[in-house]
Amino acid sequence: MPVGVRRRRSRHGGAAVSPAGLSPGPSGSQPDDPGAGSAALGRLGRAAARRGRLVLAVWLLLAAGSVMLLPGLMQRLAPPSLEVPGSRSAAAAAMIARGLPELGEEQMLLAFSSARLDAGEPRFQQAMAATVDALAARPDIGALLPLPEIDGGHPRHAYVLAGVHGDELTRQRNLPAQLASARQAAGDASAGAVGVTILGVSRAFGQMAHTDMADLRTMEAVTIPVAALLLVFGLGTVGAAVVPLVVGGAAITTGAGALAVAGTLVPVDSTMLTYTVTMSLGLGLDYTLLILLRYRQARRAGLAPPVAAGRAAATAGSTVAWCGAVVAVTSCALLVVGVPWARSLALAGILAASVTLAAALTLGPALLARVDRRLEWGRVPRWRAGRGAERPAWARGGEHLTRRPAWLRGAEHLMRRPGWYAVAATTVLLLAAAPVLHLRLGLHYDRGALAGTDIGAGLAELERDGVAGLTALALPHPDGAAPVDTFAFGQALRADPRVSVATVLDNGRDLTVMLVAGRPAPDSDAGAALQQDVYALAGRLLPAGQQVLATGPAARLADLAEGALGGLWRVLAVVLLASSALLLIVFRSLLIPVKALAMNLLCVCAAFGLLTVVFQDLGGQGADINVLLPLVVFTIVFGLSLDYGVFLVHRIAEHYRRGGDNTAAVLHGLRHTARPITLAAAIMAVTFGGLMFTRRLDFQQGGFAVAAAIVIDATIIRMVLVPCLMRLLGHRNWWLPGTRVSARSGRPGVKGPGAGRPVGSVRGEDPLDGVRSGPVSGAGRR
Repeated sequence: MPVGVRRRRSRHGGAAVSPAGLSPGPSGSQPDDPGAGSAALGRLGRAAARRGRLVLAVWLLLAAGSVMLLPGLMQRLAPPSLEVPGSRSAAAAAMIARGLPELGEEQMLLAFSSARLDAGEPRFQQAMAATVDALAARPDIGALLPLPEIDGGHPRHAYVLAGVHGDELTRQRNLPAQLASARQAAGDASAGAVGVTILGVSRAFGQMAHTDMADLRTMEAVTIPVAALLLVFGLGTVGAAVVPLVVGGAAITTGAGALAVAGTLVPVDSTMLTYTVTMSLGLGLDYTLLILLRYRQARRAGLAPPVAAGRAAATAGSTVAWCGAVVAVTSCALLVVGVPWARSLALAGILAASVTLAAALTLGPALLARVDRRLEWGRVPRWRAGRGAERPAWARGGEHLTRRPAWLRGAEHLMRRPGWYAVAATTVLLLAAAPVLHLRLGLHYDRGALAGTDIGAGLAELERDGVAGLTALALPHPDGAAPVDTFAFGQALRADPRVSVATVLDNGRDLTVMLVAGRPAPDSDAGAALQQDVYALAGRLLPAGQQVLATGPAARLADLAEGALGGLWRVLAVVLLASSALLLIVFRSLLIPVKALAMNLLCVCAAFGLLTVVFQDLGGQGADINVLLPLVVFTIVFGLSLDYGVFLVHRIAEHYRRGGDNTAAVLHGLRHTARPITLAAAIMAVTFGGLMFTRRLDFQQGGFAVAAAIVIDATIIRMVLVPCLMRLLGHRNWWLPGTRVSARSGRPGVKGPGAGRPVGSVRGEDPLDGVRSGPVSGAGRR
């Protein structure tokens, strides 16, 4: 029998031939029982549809309550945490705070400058003295130590070291009041001739919390209209497109409200909010889209709106529930990283998946039933019914079967030459991934996001004046012993042209502290090299066995990068193991999980290869890739890729286990999932691509990487590589130890009752069964 062709029984008992994958729609092939699929989700969908007013009222109250909580969330919003518990920088900071409490938990710099007064003039000195007195009166400020004049420094600039008390969150919240006190004192004492700002790593990252909010509004203003257009053209009507947008909006608002509630218990940062909003919008649109497609199919089959909503929730809803579980599981993997920043993103991912899933499974069916008559409103002209050229051959009655859609002819060609296509697709992915071999990872101040702010200008002045990086070295010694002999060490440091200041303090008991100001920026390669050289010098010139712990911007950034890279391998192991187990349970196959994980890893590598080319190699940017991105991008992409993989392979598995024809099953799976996957992936790519319109470089890089991975996954992998491998492996796709394979049909025979059927499948139903590859908005078509 030719590839892609199968026989079906005609009404008169004869055999008729039709293209594989072009079987009649649901009215002819699916049971009308709305409970098919997940019975519990079917009951939930019918209940939501029949009590639509109550469901809408509940979600309206949740959205309104969330809006009322948002001002409090904005006030508590903090920048991402930079501390790594248990790191050397954290141990040094704790040791200094104990031994020399006046230096506080963090050391910042007060940067004084004037447009017309030199630093030595009386009014300049008066402004410095007034500022020091004002801050010394605050309980959150400890020692205030003027730095000596720096060789090569600007004559109208001066600096004072300030010890700041409190944990990381407290320091962030106290910064605005400290800055206001300092500016008022300096301005009053100098009649506005001398200005002052506070500089430090916490202040630099704190400024990003303010720019993030403006960027988030810009991103939404760009992505939501584009996503709306995609939905209108993809679904064919304006009325149908409104439903996913409303559910996505409810998910965004309620997710932000959930973060506000969580913010009363744990710190919430601006990156968490951006991540939650982006994930809620993308997942909300995608999940509701799948339920909407299934609902419209059920309505075309003649089911009443509440029954159709139950059918949609029972079938597509089970797929949506799986997808939400996958996103939550991959987000949970971030909890194994010993970096608070990663754990906060895990919480954001879990909240976004949970809230979005609840909205799609309850608000979605309620809206569909309530606006059923409006779903076909505003039809796009190109989707108008009656265009015979767009209708499949079986629906046109007597037309010759050779006039098949172009996509089907391409799919059949794919099935005839799977080896060539698989090699070509793999080659393309490997070429895209090749630039990863020279990928540079780093963690830097985002100078683009700080441009135009006083902190951005202040950091640039610090670098020009030679005090860009301030490091505190903790040198503990036995209680009551003499201070650590740092003479030779200090002399070597002062002789280093990269060091501008090196001074020693001792508490008279058990701790010596050396303050070292370096000329290179702490987030630069030169700053990292200086940090390493300081450790090497300390090992050679300090007394044998002397413990040395460093804290400061360079040390904190280095520990954060090290913690993120070290945690990446743990996250990788957790995600791979958990994903393998889930796929093994769902498909009862050993090879399908192995193939899925291999292709997902290849997809992530290809995305990072393109990221390397765009941000590191092209355009003269030469920017390092943010060292934290692999953690985030890997978990997001893996979760979404598994979703799309399940859409396709689940459909193939259902058809194969009913008929035993592997090639026909692959074509059938392509027919039923190509369009939903393409539309869902396009929406998700637009959502994450919106991050390209923010000012933060790490957001731009992350948005590009995720969008590129989604496009690669939905095209090259899901539409080419997966079908080719499924075709090449044949019945071996479904092999599992403990199964036997029929020699005649190739179908797996699994020992034990109920074996061989994917989890979540009842009576042959599939969450995406009946989703047409042609226009989904053609009501009344058969």
